[in-house]
Amino acid sequence: MKQHHYTVTVVWTGNDGRGTATYTGYSRAHRITAPGKSPIDGSADPAFRGDLARWNPEELLLASLSACHQLWYLHLCATSGICVTAYEDAAEATMAEAPDGSGHVISAVLRPQVRVAPGCDIALAEALHGRAHAMCFIARSVNFPVRHHPVVLAGTVDEPGA
Repeated sequence: MKQHHYTVTVVWTGNDGRGTATYTGYSRAHRITAPGKSPIDGSADPAFRGDLARWNPEELLLASLSACHQLWYLHLCATSGICVTAYEDAAEATMAEAPDGSGHVISAVLRPQVRVAPGCDIALAEALHGRAHAMCFIARSVNFPVRHHPVVLAGTVDEPGA
């Protein structure tokens, strides 16, 4: 089996000089970097004293699921003769928090809205979402259900009434 290796660096940037002396006295700010890429400013979810303006781990997990599905879907469409002209996903995830403060994501729903060129096989374009889900590295790696509810429309986004 072929293997791929990934590295990132996560640096806490929220020390205001007092460290973690108190639970409420430090920022959850951090920066995620990888060689040759733009940094990502992260924090905790605002429910856990994080900064709403920064990405939190839960959002990044959901974004990874959505992006992986999208990339597989576009690949499968391209190799199956389906010309995708637009793709947008309004993904959602739900996390359950336990009384002890731990938690886990219990489900995710991907809602891709796809537009394909006129004359494309809509049924095939819809079916390829199932194949994309089965191939997605991230969806295959998580221990919670990832559902998808795609909408596939024919025509380009530039067409009147589209």
